[in-house]
Amino acid sequence: MIGLQGELGLRERKKQRTRETISKAAAALFLASGFDRVSVAEVADASEVSRRTLFAYFPTKEDLVVHRFAEQETASGRVVLEHADQPPLTALSEHFLAGLARRDAVTGLDDRPETLALREMIATTPALAARMLWFNVGAERFLADALVQTTGAQPFTARLAAAQIVAVLWTLAVDNGAMLIAGMSAAERYPDAVCAAERGFAMLRGGLDIAPLAG
Repeated sequence: MIGLQGELGLRERKKQRTRETISKAAAALFLASGFDRVSVAEVADASEVSRRTLFAYFPTKEDLVVHRFAEQETASGRVVLEHADQPPLTALSEHFLAGLARRDAVTGLDDRPETLALREMIATTPALAARMLWFNVGAERFLADALVQTTGAQPFTARLAAAQIVAVLWTLAVDNGAMLIAGMSAAERYPDAVCAAERGFAMLRGGLDIAPLAG
């Protein structure tokens, strides 16, 4: 007899499988025919779920694509909170550099074919590009809250700092992604990506006149 915990575990695994099935079906259809030419109903049919079920997992059509990059919305804030014993810029720069070495998608240095194809589709589809920019709004909010908690900065000061940090991280990732889409491998791009990241964080250290944020 399955206990309550086991039943909950089975339910969560089933939900995860359904989510992955929908996500894979959507990616295959969008990459084959183009985002604007595929309807939500077609994705639901390919996933063998109802439209209602699909929207329960992905509230908008755009979410079917950009959910793969959703972690960037809270990533920086979590890094700052998890490394509260370090200056925020030090923690963030070390995290980003480690991400480059791992070829994390959030750094733009992931040259797996599907990731590249999705990035190119996002870059050339206005609705998807706009949806990605909303992650930056959330990222600024999460990071600003983390800075207030860990440095004692005033909320407005933290918001200004967060906006600059998120802008640098976004620019680094977009630049890396653009180079890979143009045909460069992640290994070829890596040295320049590291130099660009170090330059970006050096500019942040020089431009953020807040003692607790010095890296």
